[in-house]
Formats: sequence, C-alpha cells, structure tokens
Amino acid sequence: MTFKSFKIGKYTIEKPIIQGGMGVGISWDQLAGNVSKEGGLGVISAVGTGVYKNRKYLDDKEMVGKDHRPLEAINFYSFKALQKIFENAREICGDKPLAANILYAQTDYDRVVQDACKAGANIIITGAGLPLTMPEAAKEYPDVALVPIVSTAKALRILCRRWKKTHNRLPDAVIVEGPLSGGHQGFKYEECFLSENQLEEILPPVVEEAKEWGDIPVIAAGGIWDHDDIVRMLELGAVAVQMGTRFIGTVECDTSDVMKEILLNAKEEDIKLFKSPVGYPARGVKTQLQASIEAGTAPKVACISNCVAPCHRGVEAKAVGYCIADRLTDAYDGIVETGLFFTGSNGYRLNEIITVKALMDKLMNGEE
Repeated sequence: MTFKSFKIGKYTIEKPIIQGGMGVGISWDQLAGNVSKEGGLGVISAVGTGVYKNRKYLDDKEMVGKDHRPLEAINFYSFKALQKIFENAREICGDKPLAANILYAQTDYDRVVQDACKAGANIIITGAGLPLTMPEAAKEYPDVALVPIVSTAKALRILCRRWKKTHNRLPDAVIVEGPLSGGHQGFKYEECFLSENQLEEILPPVVEEAKEWGDIPVIAAGGIWDHDDIVRMLELGAVAVQMGTRFIGTVECDTSDVMKEILLNAKEEDIKLFKSPVGYPARGVKTQLQASIEAGTAPKVACISNCVAPCHRGVEAKAVGYCIADRLTDAYDGIVETGLFFTGSNGYRLNEIITVKALMDKLMNGEE
C-alpha cells in the first residue's frame, strides 16, 4: 500500500500517523515537535503543564506543599508553560501542523482550549468524554481544526447533530478509539473485553457514519503497533492512525527515563486496567503503586490541583485510593514507588529506545 497525505481542516499531514497526546509530560515539546518534523502530526498534551521543567513557569507563591504540587487548575494547567512548550516545539518543526490534546473531563476545559489556540495549536483533539461543547470553547479561533474522539458510530451521530444545530459546523476529523489504548478508555471495564467493541469492529460503522455527514476523515486508534497494523486500519476505511505507546520508546519522548525503563521491563501480564477517579477504567503497568493501594499504604489523597471535574475535588480519588494528578506527576518525575505509568496493551512489546525519525521510517516502510 502507498501511504498518502491527508487533511484535517486546512492542514495537510504528510504521513498518516498522529502521535497520541499523553500526559503528564509524556508528549510535550521534544516528542511532538519531532513527530511533526518527520511528517506526522505531533500532539502536545495539555495535561499537567504546570510541572513542566521542574515547575519553572510558575511562581513559588503559586505552589503548595512539600511535594511541590501545582495549586488549583490555573496552575496545573499552566498557560505560561503550555505557551513555552509550543514555542520549543515550533523551533523543532517550524510551521508544520501541531495539535493539542485536551481532556473533556479536565477542569477548566474551555479555558485550556483557548490557551492552546493562543499558544499556536493548529488542531485541538478532545476525548475523555463526548465533547458536545467543543465548538463553543474554540469559537474565537475559526482556523483551528477540531477533532473529537469517539468509541461508537452512535456517539459520532449525536455529536454531529449537536455541533450542526448549535454552531453549524462539523468535526474536521474524528478519532475512533478501541479499548486497547493506554490511559483512559471510552468503555466501562467489562465492555473493554467484548468482541463487538474492538477497534476492527467499531471502525467501519464510524467510517460509514462519517460519510453521512460529508466524508469526515476518520483516524483509527487503540492498540496499533506497526506497519502492518497501519495498513489494516487504512484498508478498513481510516485515513490515518493515532499511536501513543510506541512513541514512548523514543529518545525524544519527554517522559522520565524511569518510565521508559519500566516499559522496557514490563511483561504482558503486568499491563492491566485500573479504576480511575475519572470514572472510566485506565490502562497502565502494574507497579508498586497498585500494591500499596491494595494494602492501604498509598499516599494519602489530598486534592491540591483540582485536575478533573468528575473527581469532585478528591471524592472519587479517595474511593479508588489515589490522586491521578499526583501519581502521573510522580511518573513524570521518575518516582518509581508512587508513579502511575500509563501504557497501551502493547506496551510490553517495547524492547528498544530509538529516535522518532527511525520509528517513523519503520512505521512507513516496515520493521525490516
């Protein structure tokens, strides 16, 4: 198969690969900038930007606690840091398209969408909830393309009807994500294992639904690993794929060396679905954190950053035994004992750290 470029709104992506937006600090300037430089679409995660560069872009008075946690959403989702991340990424990729991934479940969603647009995002990608109000958040930036993430054709239909009615616009592309992805899922725990919810089954109906609204480009995500997987998704009607976990195994990935090492050492049975304060299961590597949660010895939950609305200021975090903002931050900081290390179902297959350029070449041309 000959891979083709594709468009998201007014932006042309040379190669059919979108790098998944991974927070906290897994996909920031170095990873996203280099993916865009190599012809894919680099995606900057807007989650937890306040901890960027050891909290350099926050004032000391805006921090709290011995663990140096950003105080409130205004600092956890720091505009100053996000702006700097985009500036640094632009130094790498120039004027090639760059996207921002912003969770619909996060606190201050509308404000962070506007922050990302001001910082220079060409495309906004949103999952972790059906983003019915996404056009309202970005209405002052008509040139910015909007890409929701869905798990079913029905969800896309509902979203298109709402967007058309309230803002007379449609998604510039849509990502359909199956239940093998890393981090938060679009299905309940039991639903993640049903055959009818796997990517190969949910992708074709979404492609057909997208055609009903004017042939919206469809991007496949969740468990995609290599060249052959990309070919298979394109044959099923996708124009491109989104890949997250594979990019953790790159030199340029912004996360800690500790996280890279954990994935390199992970076995298939180490990768599990966990309960999350967001309300949906999330996939990651089972480490000391999960054992301490089960034993009741995990760090005490104290909502400092107010990161996600469904958590209700720590209520859900206490129910599942951990604060997701604090634990993802610890992973970024390389703290093995208390870090939460998200990965897709294929994370155990990582066996080397290579450059983004080398990975993109493998994905385009085959592994050998």
